[in-house]
Formats: sequence, structure tokens, C-alpha cells
Amino acid sequence: MEFVFITLFPEMIQNACSVSILGRAAQEGLISVRCVNPRDYATDRHRSVDDTTCGGGAGMVLKPQTYLAALDRARELVPGALVAAMTPVGEQLQQERVCGLAKSGRDLIFLCGHYEGFDERILMEADLRLSIGDFVLTGGELPALCVMDAVARFIPGVLGKQVSAEEDSFHYSLLEYPQYTRPVEYHGKTVPEVLLSGDHAKIGQWRRKEALRATLRHRPELLRQMQWQKGDGRLFLALKEEKKENSQAEKD
Repeated sequence: MEFVFITLFPEMIQNACSVSILGRAAQEGLISVRCVNPRDYATDRHRSVDDTTCGGGAGMVLKPQTYLAALDRARELVPGALVAAMTPVGEQLQQERVCGLAKSGRDLIFLCGHYEGFDERILMEADLRLSIGDFVLTGGELPALCVMDAVARFIPGVLGKQVSAEEDSFHYSLLEYPQYTRPVEYHGKTVPEVLLSGDHAKIGQWRRKEALRATLRHRPELLRQMQWQKGDGRLFLALKEEKKENSQAEKD
């Protein structure tokens, strides 16, 4: 899968994609990462890419000439790619969207903004507008990298085991269950016995219950869209009873 970043700071992208899992995936040819700098398409001696806001106001707005020229070049590099503009006013990224982007098989072009944002005529060329949360950053590079990282994990071969991507947090609208490794005992805290039992059915049930517990405690709104499985009702009743017992113990 190919990812093209339209960015004023290609070194940010190149550095982030040269290490760890993404770096290895690029070396193995599983992903391709390229950058197009809008400043290369500026025509004035200052190589300017922004201008003052029409109608007045603080800040500078990214000009359509340079960014759309860079977009044309990106489309030449990856014909048929999906164009995603990173902007605070975009759709907030969810795992469902990540899975959809990965399954589409289409390459991705990211429009990374800066300053006060894009001239609206640039955004009109995007297939979708994405945000990673209700906050504002100095530029679109970090959000675009987040999107690429999330999507790349579903490309066969990028992770050691594809099941790792399929079972991670949010895949079933639940947070992930707790994970443990050796040593079994550390500073008085031990790995739950069920995980050492070798009984895969019991381990699966424990993990499901703990995923429900974590979601109920930290992100209860996710439960409204979870995919219910056989036995979830019983697990919920058990969690409710445990909570009741813990509350009573605290009072005592």
C-alpha cells in the first residue's frame, strides 16, 4: 500500500517512517511512503505557501495554488488514491473507519495543513476530512501519521501475526483485556492463574470478561455499539455482582 504525504515538513514523515514496525514494513516493500512539498510549487522568491485571510482575521491561510499543484503531483504518483485532508473539522477517526480504509485496497494521499488551515478550495478536492480528536495541533503531519500507522497494521505481513490487529482494542467496540508476561510474580503482584492454566476456553472467557470490565470502567459509551456474543449477559451479571460486593466491602 502506498502513502503520499503533502507536507511542508517531509523530514517529520521520513523520520517517523524509518524506524520500528513502519520502518521494517517499508524496507520489506509492504508499504511505500513518499512526500510532496507544496513549497516546491511556489512561484515567488520567498517560496510562500500562505497568505492573509480574506475578510480579515488573525493567522495565515494555505494557498490553493501550491497545495493543489502538489496534489496533482501526488495523484500522478498514486493514481486512484483516496485523498484525506487532516483537519480539526473532519470526521473523528474511529476503528471502523480505519478498517474500511485498510480493506478498500486504495492508496492514501494525506493533505497536511499548517497555520490557520486550508483555503476551502483545497479541501474541496479531498475525498474525506479526518480528525484524530477534539483538539488542535500545530500541523497535520502527526494526525496523518496516526492514520497511516493504524491502517498499515492491517496490511498482511506488517505485524507478526494478523490476529494482533484483529484482536486489538476497539475492534469489537471493546477495550483490550489486560496483558501479562513473565515473570509470573513481580514485587508481590502475580499473573492471574487462569492465564497459566492452558485451558483456552477459560482463558477466552476471562479475556472477554476483562475486556467488558475495562470498557465499562473507562469507556462505557462504547458498549452501545459492541458486538454481543453468547455468554456476555452472564459476564455482565458477574461484573455487577462483583461491583456490589466491592462496594459493600468498602463500607465495612
